Amino acid sequence: MYEYFFILPIVLALLLGSMSPGPSFLIVAQAAMSKSRAEAIAISFGMGTGAAIFALLASIGLYVVIENVPWLYAILKIAGGLYLCYLAYKIWKSSKVANEEHVENNNTKGIVKSYLLGLVTQISNPKTAIVFGGVFAAFLPADVPAYSYVLLCIASFLVDTCWYVLVSMVLSTQKAQGTYAKHKKKIITLFSGFMGLMGLKLATNI
Repeated sequence: MYEYFFILPIVLALLLGSMSPGPSFLIVAQAAMSKSRAEAIAISFGMGTGAAIFALLASIGLYVVIENVPWLYAILKIAGGLYLCYLAYKIWKSSKVANEEHVENNNTKGIVKSYLLGLVTQISNPKTAIVFGGVFAAFLPADVPAYSYVLLCIASFLVDTCWYVLVSMVLSTQKAQGTYAKHKKKIITLFSGFMGLMGLKLATNI
């Protein structure tokens, strides 16, 4: 049992990374306040799935390839940055959508769409793969116990999913949604602006 204690600092590092502000937080927060708790939670599960994928990639060493093949990393960063800029535009455009239209998304199709949004947003940033790889390289022992990579994928999924579900629960309250409705234009401008800046930084910081 003690041989698995190395997972604890990895989980802590990943949790701190999840809690830091970024595109994932903005997407979940915007969905929780402007749409529904169900959609925000679906996005959270998408984020968790993306984290599990990054954990798997880090486990098999793909991050080393990304880090050592500059042109591949550059392409991924440009693609990820452009995707974040697209999300920024979608968030900004949502200020023109009537509240009645959001109700239609509270069905299975809307939940699936939200899940995919969370998944694609999570895996669109190749820097996250480097972070996962760095954390794994720092804390993985020389002799990795059996099933460690399975446990790490599950732990990564739970860390991101639980954090963003918590964010979804807090920001989907009537008070939070009321504040959003009252200051909708300002909040959307702020969110879309930050998202656009992050996208541009990612795409141009080659």
